[in-house]
Amino acid sequence: MQPLPTWDLSPMYPAIDSKEFLDDLNLMTSRSRVLEVLIASPSAELSACITEYESILDYQETLDAYSSACLTTDTANELYLKATAQVEEASLVVQHLEVAFRNFLASRSEEIAQRTGTGGDLEPYRFVLSELLEEQAHQMESELEALASDLARSGTDAFSRLQESMGSSIHVTNEETQAKTLVELRNEASNPDRAVRKRAFEQEVALLKAYEIPFAAALNGVKGTTISLDGRRGYASPLDRSLSQSRIDREILTALITTIEHNLPLFRTYLKYKAAHLGVDDFSFYDLFAPIGSDENHYSYEDAHELIVEQFSVFSPEMGTFADQAFKQRWIDAGSRKGKVGGAYDTAFPLAKQSRILANFDYAYGSVSTLAHELGHAWHDHVVLEKSNLLRSYPMTLAETASIFSEFLVFQGVLETSSGSARCTLVEHFLQEACQVCVDILSRFYFESAVFARRVDGELSPSELCALMEEAQQKTYGDALQVKHPYMWAVKGHYYSSDFSFYNYPYAFGQLFALGLYEVGRSSDDFVQQYNQVLSLAGSLDARQVASSVGIDLADPAFWQRGIDLIAAYVKELGDALPH
Repeated sequence: MQPLPTWDLSPMYPAIDSKEFLDDLNLMTSRSRVLEVLIASPSAELSACITEYESILDYQETLDAYSSACLTTDTANELYLKATAQVEEASLVVQHLEVAFRNFLASRSEEIAQRTGTGGDLEPYRFVLSELLEEQAHQMESELEALASDLARSGTDAFSRLQESMGSSIHVTNEETQAKTLVELRNEASNPDRAVRKRAFEQEVALLKAYEIPFAAALNGVKGTTISLDGRRGYASPLDRSLSQSRIDREILTALITTIEHNLPLFRTYLKYKAAHLGVDDFSFYDLFAPIGSDENHYSYEDAHELIVEQFSVFSPEMGTFADQAFKQRWIDAGSRKGKVGGAYDTAFPLAKQSRILANFDYAYGSVSTLAHELGHAWHDHVVLEKSNLLRSYPMTLAETASIFSEFLVFQGVLETSSGSARCTLVEHFLQEACQVCVDILSRFYFESAVFARRVDGELSPSELCALMEEAQQKTYGDALQVKHPYMWAVKGHYYSSDFSFYNYPYAFGQLFALGLYEVGRSSDDFVQQYNQVLSLAGSLDARQVASSVGIDLADPAFWQRGIDLIAAYVKELGDALPH
């Protein structure tokens, strides 16, 4: 078996300590300072300043992506750690510029209204500049924003790092005196042996209970700071700020959430079918990721390459060619190794106009699906990277569109050539992910809403946080899940972000928007063009406008139901596969 490839980062920089990298770091900070002085002048030309601002953001994103890419493949490397700290330090200068730039735009609001009007030279920037002006209206004084950014490094960011470091380092010693970290215990969730899953789950809960005080302190710190800052910035609630960042409104969120709530019985039926396939009566949290049947399919990396290119090409030859080039030009760091982070991600490098993908390929179908998912993100990067920075920066709600859509294309292709137990296993894998993105995400949304409501009156104890989590899981999973997980609030790093609260509903939005888009597009003769249009517009309009460009109304529950109906067909298939 050939060794799995590592990625080639040389098109970005020769090395992390290269002259080119350090020169760009210095260039970014010096240009930021120069522009900040320039925009203080009444004679500063609006269009030229926007262009320079976007260029500086391109440098920041590239430097940050490069240092992070290096560090995530070798987390103990001192050069990578130093470079990451250097980029973070230099980014404070850019963050200070961002505040000043929004103030500059506010001072030119009348000019912006004229030049972004129909036929104006800045018409393509109409939405993004209005969005920046709205952010400026919620901005504190420059000195306070600078202080907030500086304090975040030793405040909310430090709490986030604490949660992350504890999650990757705390461990138990089992009967054989072999230490197992929290990550390793959680990996047992997909073990086919139920006794192994249950023991790992119980050890995980006990381990989290042992460290519940620092986890709770970190969460209280993040949520308390978020409430203070969002209130000081004039937001009615952290959810209101999150919706603004997601480029949706409460009407759209309500349509999404109520559709999922209406269909909770469907997902509970799926869980009961899965319990029957597993032969268990007391289906529990540690059964959620259990495999059903015996998946004998083994996919080499070369198989994954061929399969993904083939299925992408069926939909769009251009997409297929792109994926083929990504494999051949070593855009993917594929294998697991000591010092490399787990999971997978895609990251874009604006200056090089390329993307890179980190994965941990394990030769199972799930890894093929993950590669397709991340290549979908890379395709989205490809579609928008020719645009200037402000016109290509899309919100998280639309960020998952291309990835989930691409994942579904490959799922459909594999399903066509599968039958019997192999097909049943694939269907259950799809439903497992859909259930997580809809049902578990809804429980996280309920939990975070409750935490913010209670945190206003003071800190929450670990037992209070556990009670809120179990209550949220009961509301969503219901009796389909006999044993809940009270400490999921300590496991999920998304709760520990102050920059983006409610890091949950955008996943449900992405899943159902992608599936709904797939269903709508199947009857269209020019769907490929419409699909790419959605991706292209994702950074320059709000989500409602992007969807309406292809005739979709995001405030209509009937649209969200189309994605659910597609899932429902596979729930029925899983039920039909039960022995009668």
